[in-house]
Amino acid sequence: MNGVLEGFLVIGFVVAVGYVLGRSGALGGSAMQVLSRTAFFVGSPALLFGTLARTDVGSVFSTALLVTGVTSTLACALYLPFGLMRRRAAGELTVGSMASGYVNAGNLGIPIATYVLHGVADVAPVLLFQLAVLTPVFTSVLDVLSERAGGGSPNWLRAFSAPLRNPLALASAAGIACSATGFLPPEAVMDPIDLMGNLAVPAMLLAFGISLHASTLPGRDRDLRSSLVTVVVLKNLVHPLLAWVLATAIGAGQHALLAAVVCAALPTAQNVFGYAVRFDQGVQLARDAALTTTIVSLPMLFAVVAAVG
Repeated sequence: MNGVLEGFLVIGFVVAVGYVLGRSGALGGSAMQVLSRTAFFVGSPALLFGTLARTDVGSVFSTALLVTGVTSTLACALYLPFGLMRRRAAGELTVGSMASGYVNAGNLGIPIATYVLHGVADVAPVLLFQLAVLTPVFTSVLDVLSERAGGGSPNWLRAFSAPLRNPLALASAAGIACSATGFLPPEAVMDPIDLMGNLAVPAMLLAFGISLHASTLPGRDRDLRSSLVTVVVLKNLVHPLLAWVLATAIGAGQHALLAAVVCAALPTAQNVFGYAVRFDQGVQLARDAALTTTIVSLPMLFAVVAAVG
């Protein structure tokens, strides 16, 4: 239980600092955009490369990775029929889909895994799938949509080559290649990469906190209310339920079952907000989803630990 509280306290403190900075105007009017772009172009690629390069890819290709891959994909996909039926804009549709299945496995999942699951290994498959699959796919789609919104004409070559221009996709591929081959750059190279990687999470959280200043409360925008409710239901209820059903169906042991459901019950990652700001697509839905699912996930995580643990 302490891990759940610690994870939320860490996030809440940094977001609160961001809110104070936004309210005071100490960083200027473009602080949110600058921090988000810094995380996207510098911090996140460095963090992705460093994490994946040191991850034993072979050890995480397991039942846990199967559960994560299937349930996260389903949670993301289940948003699409709703968004299409409601004729939501393509950018909002993409962000809503990502917010429904992309969990906060880093700055919230790691402390929870440490104190509740007694080790960070259980969160490694979630990190691997999100960093190597969900992040490159969704950010590439957002890249294409952003280009079209800027007046560019549809270009299939550009669409298919988007991952090759995406720093997150390139960093993920390089990290996996290093892990698969067993090659790790020397410390003289990895140390500055790690130092830059440390920028990613705090920059995103500070940008998120700044965005809360002078923003409406989640759900106040009637046009986005139904989209937000759908994301919350999928992320906080459907996703962990899918994980419980699949893990039970394949005969996972008690610890593996608990790990699968706890990881699926984590809220929408602030990364989704950072990507939304970077590409200027679905920003308000991303902000509202990250905030609301985080609040709702606290009692959900306690319930999961009490019921499954």
